[in-house]
Amino acid sequence: MRGRAMPSEAHKKKRPLADQMYDVLLDQFMAGKRAPGEPLNIGALSRELEVSQTPLREALARLEHTGLVVREALKGYRVAPMFSEKEIDKLMDARIVLEPALAYETCRRTTPEFLDELRQAVDELADSADLADTESRSFRSYWAADDRFHALIAQQSDNQFLETAYRSLNGQMQRFRLFSKLGNTGAGHAAKEHRAVYEALVEGNPEIAAIRMREHLQSANRRRKQR
Repeated sequence: MRGRAMPSEAHKKKRPLADQMYDVLLDQFMAGKRAPGEPLNIGALSRELEVSQTPLREALARLEHTGLVVREALKGYRVAPMFSEKEIDKLMDARIVLEPALAYETCRRTTPEFLDELRQAVDELADSADLADTESRSFRSYWAADDRFHALIAQQSDNQFLETAYRSLNGQMQRFRLFSKLGNTGAGHAAKEHRAVYEALVEGNPEIAAIRMREHLQSANRRRKQR
């Protein structure tokens, strides 16, 4: 499995070290180099990655907010444990309830700027779909575009309570993505479904937008169970 191309030296100097460590650890998670539940000892990581502990602490705190790592009192950080099949089913059930409502509300509040940004996310996902199941960089790009698509719709809903509920679920979705493997994304199907949701939003039809979002999530859940 090929890793993500390393940034240029000039680019590295422009980015805070904590951001670089966040990316390094995230790449390791997505490449399967850190097992579910594995301890993340800051001292050991500092020696392994040859950086001080401060940027690692900052990176791990950020990763904790995504749901990819967990912190336990007196024990420190560890990679998030794997979901059980029942937990994944319940998570998908919750998304199927929540996200069509977000699509409905967002369709009533679209702007040209929002639609342009959403189209970019749709295009990015489509661009990564062909290689998402075989190449690690495209695999990560696919999940990033998928996350951005759904997050943009949640933000545009203009309902702080729905958006807060979405963010809570999305942290758990990051855990689900963490344990997804190359060859199992169903990216080609997802790309078409995202575009269908986007087109309903462009058309300004809230009912159709909600239906297409529900169909997308139900299809994604079926594909997951067939792997």
